[in-house]
Amino acid sequence: MGSTEKEVSMEVFPYLRVLKDGNIERIAGTETVPAGLDSQTSVLSKDVVIVPETGVSARLYLPPSAITNQKLPLVVYFHGGAFCIATTSEPKYHASLNNLVAEANVVVVSVNYRLAPEHPLPAAYDDSWAALQWVASHNKGRTGPDDWLNNYVDFDRVFLAGDSAGANIAHHMGFRAKEWKAGEGLKFAGMGMIHPYFWGTEPIGMEIKDRFRKEMVDGWWEFVCPSEKGCDDPLINPFVDGAPSLKGLECEEVLVIVAGEDILRERGRVYYEELKKSGWEGRAEMVETGGKDHVFHIFDPNCDEAKALIKRLALFVNQIKHV
Repeated sequence: MGSTEKEVSMEVFPYLRVLKDGNIERIAGTETVPAGLDSQTSVLSKDVVIVPETGVSARLYLPPSAITNQKLPLVVYFHGGAFCIATTSEPKYHASLNNLVAEANVVVVSVNYRLAPEHPLPAAYDDSWAALQWVASHNKGRTGPDDWLNNYVDFDRVFLAGDSAGANIAHHMGFRAKEWKAGEGLKFAGMGMIHPYFWGTEPIGMEIKDRFRKEMVDGWWEFVCPSEKGCDDPLINPFVDGAPSLKGLECEEVLVIVAGEDILRERGRVYYEELKKSGWEGRAEMVETGGKDHVFHIFDPNCDEAKALIKRLALFVNQIKHV
């Protein structure tokens, strides 16, 4: 390189580079696609600003069969990307949610939270909570600012969902719901966790053998969450001292989806087992997709396994009638 201003001071492979001049050069998750009518599914989407001061926004999705006298389940979705890449307008995420909305016949609010390192954690959690408060402003006879939520949503069937870092966010939102005052918040009928991003200092399962990928995941977390606790921060490790008991999770049902070749697989399995043993009074299910790696359904949405994953998530949402 001809100038030190363009030299790399840190590379967070395969996501981004930090340049010596302080700028961030993202390698992945930078493409965007506009909201609108999807020609493949006939799903309609639009973008809304939630918090103008911080730029927190959301992309809303409406199925083609939506009519004002039929209330539909609502899925509040948090995208993945290790807390440092991707947005609600990333083409692969946009396509995946169009498919989910068409398959499940639901309304979706896809949350666009701020990314690290410009906004290190807990910014993503705070932004996601602000989005949930915005959603709740439409609930129980209150008329919020968005007509789609006012006209089409059954607020007795609200679900949290996300993949990877987004599943981690959904988990924490399930606890943060305790902060709502009576009558001001939402009750969550369920939570769909796709390849949840949980981690820890001590390796388990396939992490023991795959030291290279373990060290890479260690580095991702320590980059987005400066903390003296490292990978045993309760934000990433829900089983360490100081993490809230899973017994207090504020939702009725949980679906955990893991992938057989995913280095995060064992953490998802442990989450499912610990949830069942915690004294939590809801119902938990786990589904494993053999032979596939992390968020494969985003990268290869047309494979049979990806279609089956979307169908399973749609079934999970629709089998719960009310809370």
